[in-house]
Amino acid sequence: MTRTLFLVALLSTIVVATHGHGRHMTAHNVTYDGKSLFINGRRELLFSGSIHYPRSTPDMWPILLDNARRGGINVIQTYVFWNAHEPQQGQFNFEGNYDLVKFIKLVQEHGMFVTLRVGPFIQAEWNHGGLPYWLKEVHNITFRCDNEPYKQHMQAFVTKIVQMMKDEKLFAPQGGPIVLAQIENEYNHVQRAYGEKGDSYVQWAANMAVALNVGVPWIMCKQTDAPDPVINACNGRHCGDTFSGPNKPYKPVIWTENWTAQYRVHGDPPSQRSAEDIAFSIARFFAKGGNLVNYYMYHGGTNFGRTSSEFSTTRYYDEAPLDEYGLEREPKWSHLRDVHKAVLLCRKAILGGDPNVEKLNEFHEIRTFEKLGTNLCVAFITNNHTTDAATINFRGTNYFLPPYSISVLPDCKTVVYNTQSIVSQHNSRNYERSTTANNFQWEMFNEAIPTTKKMDMYQNKPRELFTLLKDTSDYAWYTTR
Repeated sequence: MTRTLFLVALLSTIVVATHGHGRHMTAHNVTYDGKSLFINGRRELLFSGSIHYPRSTPDMWPILLDNARRGGINVIQTYVFWNAHEPQQGQFNFEGNYDLVKFIKLVQEHGMFVTLRVGPFIQAEWNHGGLPYWLKEVHNITFRCDNEPYKQHMQAFVTKIVQMMKDEKLFAPQGGPIVLAQIENEYNHVQRAYGEKGDSYVQWAANMAVALNVGVPWIMCKQTDAPDPVINACNGRHCGDTFSGPNKPYKPVIWTENWTAQYRVHGDPPSQRSAEDIAFSIARFFAKGGNLVNYYMYHGGTNFGRTSSEFSTTRYYDEAPLDEYGLEREPKWSHLRDVHKAVLLCRKAILGGDPNVEKLNEFHEIRTFEKLGTNLCVAFITNNHTTDAATINFRGTNYFLPPYSISVLPDCKTVVYNTQSIVSQHNSRNYERSTTANNFQWEMFNEAIPTTKKMDMYQNKPRELFTLLKDTSDYAWYTTR
C-alpha cells in the first residue's frame, strides 16, 4: 500500500512538472495578416499593459503581474533602458531593478505574452530618452539619423539585447513569451527635421531589426511609413478614430499606447482620465477591427534617483489602473477588467465574422460582426453624443444608451456591458501619520567648499555643465576670477 501510494504520488508529480514545463516552453509561431496576429495559427485578441521593470522593485514584480493578469491583461509591454543597462561604454548592468531577463521570465510564469520595445531611444519621460551620456562624446555623432557612429552603437546595443533574449530562449518560437518587438520610437516626430537622412535611417533601422531573425513581428509606433514587414502602430487616446490604419492592407491594427492619464510634471495637479472614457476607446477600437491595445501605463511606478526626464516627477502615471505602489485604482481597474471580459465574449465573431457598419445619424451607429449561416453575431451600439442619452432600435429591440457610450452585445441581443455604466466602487487614498515620525534624528551636513588649489581644471572659458559632470550629478562647484 505504501509503495503504491508513493508511485501514484511520484507519477502525479511528474505529470504536473511536465505539464508546467510544457506550458512555459511551448514554441509559438507568430505571424499576422490584415485582421489579426496569429499565435500558433490561432487568431488572438490582445489586451496589453505597460509595466516598466526599472520603475518598480523585483519584489513588487510578481504582485504587479498578478494584478494585471486578474485585470484581464494577457500581454505585458516594456521598454529596454539603454542608459540603465550600459551607463559606461562596454560596462553593463542587468541586476536588481534592471534584471530584464528575470522580469520577462516572471511574465511568462504568470501566463502572459511580452512586447519588447527595444528602442533604443524610448522617450518614456526617462533621462535622455534612454540614450547613455557617453554616446554624446562619440566623435562626429548625430543621434537618430543616418549617421554611421550612431548606427554603429545603436546596432551593437540592439544586437546585444536580442542575443540575450535568444540565449535565454525568450522569443516565442523558442518557447518564450515575447511575441512582438519594437525598433525606434515615435520617429515621425523628428524624421522631417533630418530630411533624407531621416528617411534612410527608418529604412536602415527596420532592415537591421528584421535581419536579427527573432522570429516575431517587429513594430514601429507613430511611424506612418514603416517599411515592410514592420507594422506601424498608433499612440494616442482614441486610436479607434484617429488612426488612419496600417500602411499596408495585410498588416493588423495595433495600438501601442492608450494613455490612461498623463505623466505629471512639477507644479501640475494630478492628471485625470476617466474610466468611462478609456472603456469607450477600447470598445470603439475593437468594434472597428482593432487587434491589440496596450495601456500606457498600466502601472507607472516610480522614477528612482535621477532617472526621470527634466520636469517629470518621481511619481509616474500614478492614475493608471495600478497606482504607484501597485494597488488597484478603482473604478478604473475593475471597469477595464469588465470591458476586457465583454470584448472577449465577442472574440470569435470579431475574428471570424464579416464586419458591417450602420450609421444612423451624426451621433449614432451600429457595428456588427456576423457569419451568415452560423450563430456568430456581435454588435457594438454607439451613442457618440456627449450630453444626450439615446434609445436606439436594433433588430426590433430598443436599447437605451447614456451619453457618450457604447453597448456591447456578444449575441446581437443581450447587453453585457456599457462603457458608461460603472458597477465597481470608487476608492481613495487615506493617509495616517507614521508613529515613527517623532523618532527621526535630524543632522546637519556641511559640504566642504573646494579651494582653487584643489581644483584640477583650469581654462579661460566656462565649462558646459552637462559635459563637466558627465550626467553623474546636477550640481557642480566652480571657481572663477
